[in-house]
Amino acid sequence: MKSFMSRAALAGVLMGVSVLAGAATPAPKGAEVFIVSPADGATVAQTFTVNFGVKEIALAPAGDTTKNTGHHHLLIDVDKLPAAGAPIPNDANHMHFGKAQTHAEIKLAPGKHTLQLELGDSGHMPFDPPIVSKKITVTVK
Repeated sequence: MKSFMSRAALAGVLMGVSVLAGAATPAPKGAEVFIVSPADGATVAQTFTVNFGVKEIALAPAGDTTKNTGHHHLLIDVDKLPAAGAPIPNDANHMHFGKAQTHAEIKLAPGKHTLQLELGDSGHMPFDPPIVSKKITVTVK
């Protein structure tokens, strides 16, 4: 009986931890993220700088759990936002800026591309609701 109770208690603790781990960080009221430059519709060189902006939220490096802070993720040619409750991917289409950077030099192939920012919390998780910029289109020459 003691063994069963110990297992039941452990299962309860583990369920509680998993619920907490999956809980999204609430987005600060009025928080916004936006692309300062380039402008929507701009023609850019293959290597160009993207400048990021925020409003009503502070930037902090990944891992910093200070309330009302996050860091940038640049979504390139992404049609669907990363899933809620899962970390934002880190790949060629989802660039992480976990040092609280406010700009990035990126290189893209010639053609049309879309850019969008999403703020992630200390663990690269989307906020609830997600804090995303307007999607812009650039033409790389």
